[in-house]
Amino acid sequence: MKRSEFIKGSAIIGASVAFPNLLKAASGLVSGGKSRKVHQVISANKTMVGTLPVLRAFAGDNNDYVSPYVFFDEFGPVKVDPRAKPLRVDAHPHAGIIPTTYFLAGNGHHRDSLNYDFQISKGDFMMFTSGRGAIHMEETGQKLYDEGGLYHGFQIWLNMPAKTKFVAPATEVFKPEKMAHLAEKDYSATVVLGELFGAKSQVETLFPVFYFHLKMKPGAKLTIPTDPQHNAFMYVINGKIETEGRKEINQNQVALYERGESVIELFAQHEAEILLLGGKPHNEPVFAYGPFVMNTEQEIRKCIADYQSGKMGNPQLVDKR
Repeated sequence: MKRSEFIKGSAIIGASVAFPNLLKAASGLVSGGKSRKVHQVISANKTMVGTLPVLRAFAGDNNDYVSPYVFFDEFGPVKVDPRAKPLRVDAHPHAGIIPTTYFLAGNGHHRDSLNYDFQISKGDFMMFTSGRGAIHMEETGQKLYDEGGLYHGFQIWLNMPAKTKFVAPATEVFKPEKMAHLAEKDYSATVVLGELFGAKSQVETLFPVFYFHLKMKPGAKLTIPTDPQHNAFMYVINGKIETEGRKEINQNQVALYERGESVIELFAQHEAEILLLGGKPHNEPVFAYGPFVMNTEQEIRKCIADYQSGKMGNPQLVDKR
């Protein structure tokens, strides 16, 4: 893929606003009146990234409620046949953000302009700190090519604060043992980032942020503590979740919570699986152009110039098929 081709096709799209169902039957929650209010519910939209089908929940919008996150894709679940042509996103640049990748099923292959080339497995978490700019390629992994199976996970971008926008790029992969895990009677949780109920992830970040993967059993009720000045949002992977105001959040929907209160109340009448994410908002201007997220238009223009001049690496070398 030529640099000019990427720049021409760099637009991103977001999701659509949804109106949550208000439960008419008896509620599963008993609110103490101090839970976070739902600001808005949005439904993820289907799109394609390269040859990979994704559900996009947001992309550069709703920053007042999702910062320090700035982009959210669920890839798959999609069945991959043995020896099938890999699902692939060709070499492309990033700057000013940290694309994170978390695998629920299957495995992936990552190669970048920082000379990293590796396979990522189920349960792994990758942080591609792009800083002043780097290029990577992503595709389904060798194990899926050999054996086939389900490919499913998330690529979610963290926006970098202004003071770190131009740091040197870096790539890190964290195995499940670096994360914290909870297994209780009514639920289980993987604490990918941050801390939940005293269980703290060992994955360090440049700013306060949390990323929880929760599986709730039928009848489970959870009261999740958060910093009232931090943002928080929930994405339903499977099932349905009741949250404040007797609002029902369905599969592939996001509930954006208001700040001001400390707890998030959740109830699952049936089995459900969710991501709960958030952190300290940057409260900085956001200028985005495709994979570049900066604070000013001038910085975006610098990113484009650096990419086109080869300072971020050579996409043909990263793509080497």
